[in-house]
Amino acid sequence: MAVMKFGGTSIGSAKAMRQAISIVARQEQESTPLVVLSACSGITNMLLRIADASGSGLLDDALALAGEVRAHHLGLVDELLTEEAAKAELVLRIEEILSRLELLVKGVEIVGELTERSRDMFCSFGELLSTTVFAAALQAAGHSARWVDIRTIMITDGNFGFARPIEAECRARATEVIAPLLAAGTTVVTQGYIGATADGRTTTLGRGGSDLSAALLGAWLHLSAIQIWTDVDGVMTCDPRVVPDARSIRVMTFSEAAELAYLGAKVLHPDTIAPAVEKNIPVFVLNTWHPDARGTVITNDPVRLSGMSYGGLVKSIAVKKGQGIINIRSNRMLGRHGFMNELFDVFARYAISVEMIATSEVSVSVTVDDACFTDMLLDDLREFGEVDVEHGVATVSVVGDNLRMSRGVAGRIFGALKEVNLRMISQGASEINVGFVVGEHDVVAAINALHSEFFSGEDAAGIFEVPAGKP
Repeated sequence: MAVMKFGGTSIGSAKAMRQAISIVARQEQESTPLVVLSACSGITNMLLRIADASGSGLLDDALALAGEVRAHHLGLVDELLTEEAAKAELVLRIEEILSRLELLVKGVEIVGELTERSRDMFCSFGELLSTTVFAAALQAAGHSARWVDIRTIMITDGNFGFARPIEAECRARATEVIAPLLAAGTTVVTQGYIGATADGRTTTLGRGGSDLSAALLGAWLHLSAIQIWTDVDGVMTCDPRVVPDARSIRVMTFSEAAELAYLGAKVLHPDTIAPAVEKNIPVFVLNTWHPDARGTVITNDPVRLSGMSYGGLVKSIAVKKGQGIINIRSNRMLGRHGFMNELFDVFARYAISVEMIATSEVSVSVTVDDACFTDMLLDDLREFGEVDVEHGVATVSVVGDNLRMSRGVAGRIFGALKEVNLRMISQGASEINVGFVVGEHDVVAAINALHSEFFSGEDAAGIFEVPAGKP
């Protein structure tokens, strides 16, 4: 059995939902799937706008946006269902959900305060609506399907906005509720991204949490595969919007995928990999619009990996824009223990994550999200020495197993970048990532040069695949 997670673009329209239903039907011929859905594309952002308008006292604006959410989902009902009785029943269920949304809007507007708890409640409506429509459409197409409210299973802590599951409780509930349905041949349709505390307060797992939901459910239920259905042909060698010749990667290790996720690759949520690694469940990244394409399989299975060996070293290139560099220079660093601990305690106090780091005897350079800079942070850092800042940069990471131990790879990387000004270089302890920083205006040149160096000719043989629809 497999868990099938469909992202927002894979269910964002009636046409997309029909396509997803056809993919589910094909899976049902092999085994009964567990289907996990995101909200329809654009709906979560709209719900956040509704939340902000409600908290700002803009009742009319919030209700108008709620009307757009209603129109979208009722439009799906009109296109997907033809039998009048089934359509009328589904409309009633949609209206019930939307009535609760409008009550929440009015309640927050009256109180005049938008809390993280309320924000999570607003966000939950997207997944509740998409799964309600999808399950009904699946049933109308003749499938044995059951809608399940994941909030009765995904029990989390009370960290609203970034809740973490209480795994023992979740595993027990998934085994009790979902497993018997799957065993009986009933396709289960449920929500990603959301959960609830033990006392029933709605929470969210953070943006991208639908991937995590799917992976956790796959691990708790001991399913054989985790399928992530999206709008690209698997994990790509780099962003195809930057390099039109980007290829899809047929196979990669969990460590490579995890590194890419943390370094800015958009296909997988960073937390998705952990449950799959724990249970050694293969993760398939597949294209909803090209279901026959092989996509990418992420695994540590030596049989799969040996069957797709390749001569090249690099699997993919990840880019994270919107970064800034902070350079700290201080003679106090030289030979002094505890300096780095004190320095990074400043970033911890401001809840700032450092992306890359490079050091010498008397200086430290780090990259952080450009939005994190404040005068207070910089003032505190100046207690350690001279500080200067560079804005508008991007981190570029070359990822592949055993890069650090491979002779000549650094020469190839930096030889390819001879025409690009590198602001900072960082390799550190990772064996599978070489990172550097360039100005955002140099990203396109850097990525194209690297892609040409590593993903052409023999380097691409056996492991990469031209995406469906491309020559």
